[in-house]
Amino acid sequence: MAREIRVTDPDPQPNPQLAPSVEKQERNWLPMAIASAVVVVIAVVVIAVLEHGKPAAKVTPISAAPDPYAVSLPITRLVMSESSNLAGGKVTYVDGHIANQGSRTVTGITVQVLFRDVAHEVAQNETQPLKLIRIREPYVDLEPVSAAPLKPGDEHDFRFIFDAVSPDWNGAYPELRVVHVDSK
Repeated sequence: MAREIRVTDPDPQPNPQLAPSVEKQERNWLPMAIASAVVVVIAVVVIAVLEHGKPAAKVTPISAAPDPYAVSLPITRLVMSESSNLAGGKVTYVDGHIANQGSRTVTGITVQVLFRDVAHEVAQNETQPLKLIRIREPYVDLEPVSAAPLKPGDEHDFRFIFDAVSPDWNGAYPELRVVHVDSK
């Protein structure tokens, strides 16, 4: 005689099956839109503040007379170089040497830099304060002339930095003209 053995589940409730919900949850885009708007507003404010602090590019007319003391400040040993910046653009450097052969201590020098095209017309006209090279290693560090005034007989290296040069520029050395000198 065969005996029938029955196994019974101690938990009489059936095991629930986990099934994915058929309802699609809608994403709330409002917080993301607000965060994006805040980031854009902050970026605009930062750019406006940074641009407001920059002085407007000063352009000296080509016909402007050089400063009378300019004859006492010969600029020599011009060297040009270029490098790439992180944004993929090109930076142009104009290095040189300046000597104070006059009798006054110079505390500021403003130089007009003229880049010319192939027809020898001015392709770019910029006026910048001359900045002296303070150190060269581990990198070139610049300072205004007022930080290290040029006494009579002093000589110093300088550098101009151009983030952009006109595409019409002929590639020759630019013309440098001392248009203003501060002295004491």
